[in-house]
Amino acid sequence: MEYFLDMPEKHTDYDKAYFVILPVPYDGTSTFVKGADKGPQAIIDASDSIELYDVEEGVEIHNFGIHTAAPIMENKTPDAMVNAVYNRVKQYLNDNKTVVLLGGEHSVSIGAIRAHAEKYSRLSVLQLDAHADLRKEYHGSIYNHACVMNRAQEVAEVVQVGIRNVCSEEKKYIQSDKIFYAHQMRNNSEWMEKAIEQLNEYVYISLDLDCFDPSILPSTGTPLPGGMTWWQVLDFIDMVIRKKQVIGFDIVELCPNPSEKSSDVLAAVLTYKMMIKILKKQKKL
Repeated sequence: MEYFLDMPEKHTDYDKAYFVILPVPYDGTSTFVKGADKGPQAIIDASDSIELYDVEEGVEIHNFGIHTAAPIMENKTPDAMVNAVYNRVKQYLNDNKTVVLLGGEHSVSIGAIRAHAEKYSRLSVLQLDAHADLRKEYHGSIYNHACVMNRAQEVAEVVQVGIRNVCSEEKKYIQSDKIFYAHQMRNNSEWMEKAIEQLNEYVYISLDLDCFDPSILPSTGTPLPGGMTWWQVLDFIDMVIRKKQVIGFDIVELCPNPSEKSSDVLAAVLTYKMMIKILKKQKKL
């Protein structure tokens, strides 16, 4: 079985692993560029190019264990996929694992958020995204990728960062003190502290890769100009992890392009860096 990072197999054992990587190659409700179902494997493949030692943090964490789980292949309906993710994530949380979900379109996050919200009271979901994803339903489903944060609001508090695309229907679900639009973040670093002030102690990060500007990450299902930079995202996530308890995260909406591998590598590096930062705080490395 293929697993995240090119590391000795002894560090992939489930029982000893601190992290569980859960691939969910689902692309059942996306409405523009298809291909997010290929995202998880592309991230895993690209991770082979990453050195285990992280220059920025001065550590390598594979010896704490990173288990890559069998992918969730349920794709009959969005409801069935959400339930399958919920059940699997709940199992891992019961085993005290930190779960890293690799999508797949953004709807894969719904089940993971529900499972985390059951374990952690007053959970905050931190969404980094180009789109609000606050529709009540879309194309006949409440589990459409355009509805993920509406579902999240049912079980947690949601803070939205990098948003630059909202439909009129979504405006009634927006909480003005918990949304940080990309145009307001431009040439302004004060938004980072303000966003963190809106988060509760326990935080689940849901990161849609279209939060990045397409000049940095073009291979995503619904790219939009005016997005965040690499260091802007990384500095913000670093601050969140240092000030709060990040208890899990997902990376979604990579649509791999055979002719453009930099997006795959960015997603893989981001995944590993977030794991390093979480573990460095938890274990005080």
